[in-house]
Amino acid sequence: MRSANLTNVWQKYKCGGDQKARDALINEYAYLVKITAGRVVTSLPPNVDRDDLVSAGVIGLIKAIDQFDTERQVKFETYAIALIRGAILEMLREEDWVPRSIRERVKALERAYTSLEGHLGRPATDEEVAAEMEMSIDDFHSLLSDTGRASLLSLDDVVLSSEGNERIHLADVVYDESADTVAEVEINEMKNTLSVAIDRLPDRERLVIALYYYEGLTFKEIGHILEVSESRVYQLHTQAVLRLRGYLQRDVALFH
Repeated sequence: MRSANLTNVWQKYKCGGDQKARDALINEYAYLVKITAGRVVTSLPPNVDRDDLVSAGVIGLIKAIDQFDTERQVKFETYAIALIRGAILEMLREEDWVPRSIRERVKALERAYTSLEGHLGRPATDEEVAAEMEMSIDDFHSLLSDTGRASLLSLDDVVLSSEGNERIHLADVVYDESADTVAEVEINEMKNTLSVAIDRLPDRERLVIALYYYEGLTFKEIGHILEVSESRVYQLHTQAVLRLRGYLQRDVALFH
């Protein structure tokens, strides 16, 4: 659909509530669901049904279309992908398909990163974390790869907490036109805190986060840029998210 026609369709739906226009928008942007589901499914076990991911993603797409404010200087695709991915991950969380052993390994890794940085005053190296976990560096890298592929270690997972211990997902802080001024201030504070946390990451981990979440590249494409294997990118992504979750949980008081 050409840009001018697409703008007209948006106007028909947003200004006139035209349901045919809404359906046209859903069809126009359905490819975003396939792309996002495809990226998520690469790190999931084969028993997870791709059709279920797509169904959840469609719900996220519809929510994005309904909530999107065409007057704001935000690209719809960027806005929609965040909600689509969030809806898919929420469905997977509700299904709770991740084995307990995986969850325990994630918690152990997270504790190791948090503890070491508290002692060292800087991000721990791979060798230091491996020593803390009492394993060889090769075993540590294998653990990172296995954990990153088998679990939902993502910035779209739970990363923030607010008053009353409410759990907030990254997709929840995307602009909502129904939000009030106070809520927007709180969301901006959370975004700023996340930005500060990302800046604390080692350079390569910070670059992986930027390329994956903000530039929309796949792990394979990031590997080409960094001249490392796709498996190593998985490891860097896993390390980055573990560190970020530790940073943000320690800063929970900011949201009280």
